[in-house]
Amino acid sequence: MNIHQFATSLSYGDAISDEMMEIQSALRREGHSSEIFIRFFEPRMAEHIHDYRDYRRFSSPDNVVLFHFSIGSPVSKMFFRIPDKKVMIYHNITPYTYFLDYHRILTRECYKGRLELKIFADRVDLALGDSEFNRKELEEVGYASTGVLPLLLNFEKFEGRADETIRLIYGGGKTTILFVGRVIPNKKFEDVIRAFYFYQKYYNPNSQLILAGDYRGMERYFGALQDLMGRIEVKDVHFTGHVDFSELLAYFQLADIYLSMSEHEGFGVPLLESFHLGIPVIAYDAGAVEETMNGGGILLREKSFPRTAALIDRIVRDGDFRKRIVSGQKQALAKYRTENISRILMDHINGVIGG
Repeated sequence: MNIHQFATSLSYGDAISDEMMEIQSALRREGHSSEIFIRFFEPRMAEHIHDYRDYRRFSSPDNVVLFHFSIGSPVSKMFFRIPDKKVMIYHNITPYTYFLDYHRILTRECYKGRLELKIFADRVDLALGDSEFNRKELEEVGYASTGVLPLLLNFEKFEGRADETIRLIYGGGKTTILFVGRVIPNKKFEDVIRAFYFYQKYYNPNSQLILAGDYRGMERYFGALQDLMGRIEVKDVHFTGHVDFSELLAYFQLADIYLSMSEHEGFGVPLLESFHLGIPVIAYDAGAVEETMNGGGILLREKSFPRTAALIDRIVRDGDFRKRIVSGQKQALAKYRTENISRILMDHINGVIGG
């Protein structure tokens, strides 16, 4: 059978792009023909893709096409016109209200994306969220047939070599708090900084906060974060900007604690990556965070920066407590084994074919 994928873009190291490659591998292992059709791509990914406009010569009512839905593009217009069986995979669109003060174009595109999500409710055979949180959004806007397909993750890549330069620069023995994500308002970088401020001031001056993520296009928000750090006089906070995977791996290896204060998460890949690497996770309960963590890590039901600082201190100082957290996280990861997610994927596809 031919089971192809559509998306607006394919990047190197991006969570959704990684999932697309993993889905393709899973489908090919099952003996299916599977290609990826894209509008934008990084040059190093060129060998893995076809231009979406070429799909007309592949198209057939007997095919299944998986579309990774994102903010509106010509790719979505083509997807909804083809005669193939259609499965939409929804990774969530951040509510536009988070960007009102920082990015006019992104505000508009997120608003339009949410409208487009409603428009296509009767145009697909199946709509999948990568979490129950996302599936409920699909159901609420009118999709009749919905399901959940957790992200298909590749943890083997973490066996690679970390960037030694990063270790030399930041590996000076300081207790390291890490957060990974694009620097955008819904991620609440300001709250991570505030929690770190209390930890550094009242518990451990020999500590550092690493915020690993791209801030290009979000200079206004980035400037507001710089202003906050100046006002509260917090030290040793490091914004990395965009990083390659070897650099990201080095930051993970340096981390003593992974701290997330994000207020809108449709899934939360770095939470699970931290689980895999044995880094204790503290995360605010928002969106799909609790579901993603699957009983592992420590979930914050409310934001109290002094209490979060005290919790960080206990994890750092209490080895037994830390070990229990890490053990629980390893157990929580069983849900995300490749064979489990691959089976769920094929069950969904077989349901569409049988339907």
